[in-house]
Amino acid sequence: MSLEFTEPDHADAGADPDHTPEKHKGPVTLRRTQVESETTDARLLDGRGPSDWVHTDPWRVLRIQSEFVEGFGALAELGRAVSVFGSARVHVDDPEYALGMQVGRLLAEAGYAVITGGGPGAMEAANRGACEAGGVSVGLGIELPFEQGMNEWVDIGVDFRYFFARKTMFVKYAQGFVVLPGGFGTFDELFEALVLVQTQKVTSFPIVLLGSEYWSGLLSWLAGPVVERGMINPGDLDLLHVTDDVDEAVRLLVAARKERAQRPTERSGPAESE
Repeated sequence: MSLEFTEPDHADAGADPDHTPEKHKGPVTLRRTQVESETTDARLLDGRGPSDWVHTDPWRVLRIQSEFVEGFGALAELGRAVSVFGSARVHVDDPEYALGMQVGRLLAEAGYAVITGGGPGAMEAANRGACEAGGVSVGLGIELPFEQGMNEWVDIGVDFRYFFARKTMFVKYAQGFVVLPGGFGTFDELFEALVLVQTQKVTSFPIVLLGSEYWSGLLSWLAGPVVERGMINPGDLDLLHVTDDVDEAVRLLVAARKERAQRPTERSGPAESE
C-alpha cells in the first residue's frame, strides 16, 4: 500500500485555506485531524502494541474474502445441486425427519448433490438421505452463539462466520430450493430465494415448499393482504410451488433443469452437461 504525505500547493490554497497537510493511503484521503503521524508500513513492521487490530473492520474484509475463496474452492466442482432448508429442531422420530431423508434420497437418485446448512434436524435428514443413496452431501455451517456442529452425514463441509458469504454459496451452486417446515432461519432463506428470483438475479430457479398444511397460513397471507395492498404482484405467487409429494418436487426441479438446458444463454448455477 503506497503512502504519500504532501503539503498543499500554494496555488491551490483557495481550496484549502488552512494549508492543511493531507495523507493518501491508497484510495483513501486523510485531512486535518485525520492525518496520522505513523505510516501503515511502520505499524505493520512493529511487533509491539495491542492485538485488537485483528478485530477491526479492514481485517474483517480479509476474513470475509477468505470465506468466499474457501467456499468457491470447496464447491467449484460440485455439479448439479439443490439446496434443502428446514428446521434444526426436528427430531429423528418426527415426520419431517423422514420427509427430509426422502428428499435427500430422491434428489441424489436424480443426480443432484444436496446442500444444507449442515446442522441437525431436517438438515441432517436431507444430508443423510443423500449420503445413504450414494449422492454428494454438502453442509454449509454457520458460527452461532449455541453450538450446532456439522452433522455426521456431510461429505463436504464448510463453516462460515458470516451469513452473507454462506448465503452466496447456497445460491451460487444450487439449481433450486426445496423448503421443509422450519422457523426464522428457514423463512430467511426462503424469502432470500424469492427476492433473487423476483428481481431476476437468478433465473429458472424453482422454489418448492413441502408441506401444504404447514405453509397454508403464509400463502393465504401473501395472496390476501400482501397482494391486495399491491405489495407484490399476483403473478409473484407463481414463483412458489407447494406440494406434499416429494416425487412431484423432484420432477419440478428436473423439468426446470431440462428447460434451462434448451436455453444455453440463460444460466443459473454451475455449468452442466446433459
